[in-house]
Amino acid sequence: MISYQTLIMQLASVPHFRGMPESSLSEIILAGQVQRYPAGCVIFTQDEPAAGMFVLITGQIHLCKLGPQGQQNIMAVINPVIMFNEVSVLDGGPNPATAIALQESVAWQIGAAAFQTLLQKYPQMGLGLLRVLAARNRLLIAHYEDLSFRSVLGRCAKLLLDLSRYGALPIDRREHSIQEMAGRIATAPEVISRSLNSFKSSGMIITTRAVIEVRQPARLAELAQVGDNFLRDNVPI
Repeated sequence: MISYQTLIMQLASVPHFRGMPESSLSEIILAGQVQRYPAGCVIFTQDEPAAGMFVLITGQIHLCKLGPQGQQNIMAVINPVIMFNEVSVLDGGPNPATAIALQESVAWQIGAAAFQTLLQKYPQMGLGLLRVLAARNRLLIAHYEDLSFRSVLGRCAKLLLDLSRYGALPIDRREHSIQEMAGRIATAPEVISRSLNSFKSSGMIITTRAVIEVRQPARLAELAQVGDNFLRDNVPI
């Protein structure tokens, strides 16, 4: 079980709570509750009444849009310590996405009414939240750009560069299955398999049952049509 002091430290690292005194963080924590979710658990579903805002303490969460035939398009992968589903506590509307626990996860959750009350008392929370929303908006625009202007082969190449940190790290296939990668770039698993086979036959990657290794990142970058900004942000120093 996560201790109260650990929870305060974790919450203090979230941008819109950063810099707040411990007494204020204590009040905020008591206004919500800590929940534990087993792997595979659906935490909340898109278009249902607002489930509140969450801060992930441990584990990993996928935020997904579900298609009419049950397809999953993974909009974001949430790792600790990050908040999610913030939109529903701001506008009181339904959940914009479905949240699924990829691993056993622990999260702090607060309802819309309680959050609005805290927001009036601690306006600095709103300023921090604006920065988070701005960053999320940039990610959504980048995702829209990928879907609109890159081919599926280009999107797959960019995903491999993202996951491997431009070839510096092997991609663990247990963490990133064919289905998971397909969900990230809004395509079918069989299309991912064909793309990987194409990259493998061209010598750009090496695949085993356990990992995918990027051997020619520059060629993948050419296919993905990414420039210097991507290289700067993804090559480890």
